[in-house]
Amino acid sequence: MNSRTDILDRIRARLGRNAANAVSGRAALDAYLAAPLQGTRPTIDGDLLLRFREKSALLSSTVEEVADMHAVPPAVARYLAAHQLAPHAVCWPALANLPWPAAGIAVEARAATGSDLLGITGCFCAVAETGTLVLCSAPATPAATSLLPETHIAIVSASRILPGMEEAWQLIRRERAAAHGLPRAINFISGPSRTGDIEQTIVLGAHGPYRVHIVIVRGE
Repeated sequence: MNSRTDILDRIRARLGRNAANAVSGRAALDAYLAAPLQGTRPTIDGDLLLRFREKSALLSSTVEEVADMHAVPPAVARYLAAHQLAPHAVCWPALANLPWPAAGIAVEARAATGSDLLGITGCFCAVAETGTLVLCSAPATPAATSLLPETHIAIVSASRILPGMEEAWQLIRRERAAAHGLPRAINFISGPSRTGDIEQTIVLGAHGPYRVHIVIVRGE
C-alpha cells in the first residue's frame, strides 16, 4: 500500500463508501459535476473575442487575428521580426505541418528544454472574462513548451473563446474527461509570468515566459 492508496482508503471510510453503495455514490458525483452549483459571477455580454483581446492586453499579452491556420506562420514571423527574435522554435506536433519554412521559421516538434527560447502551442480553450489561456497537458501537448521558453506563442481558435472559467471546466469534462480522462495537468495562463515580491515592483518572466503572444484564428 502506498501513501495515495492509504489516504483514499481513509477518505472512503469516513464517507461510508463501500462496494454496496459505490454505484449510487458515483452517480451522485456525476450528477453534481454535470451541473455544478455556480457562485455569483459577472455577466459577460457582447463580443467574446473583443473582450478576450481587451483582457489579454491588460495582462501584457499581445494579440493578432488571422483568417485561418495557414496565416499563422506569417503572423508569427511578423512578431519575431518586430521583437528581433531568432526564427527558431519548438512546437506541439499537431502544428508541425504548418508552412513554417515558407515564413522563414525553423521549428522542431518536441517538448521544450531549458535551452529553447521560443515555444509555440495550441490552446484547449480561452476565457474571455480574464484573457486566460487554458492548456491541457498530454504527450502530444507537453506543458514544457509553454512554460520553459522565454517567449510563448499560443494559437487560439476564435470558436474556443468561452465566457468564463465555469464554461472552460464544463468543456474539459465533456470533451477530455469523457474520452481520455482528465489531463494530468491543466494550466491557466494569464499573460507573461510575473512577480511583485521585490518592493512591490512587477517583474515579468520571473517563473516562466516574459512574452506571451496570442494568434487568434477566426476560421477553422
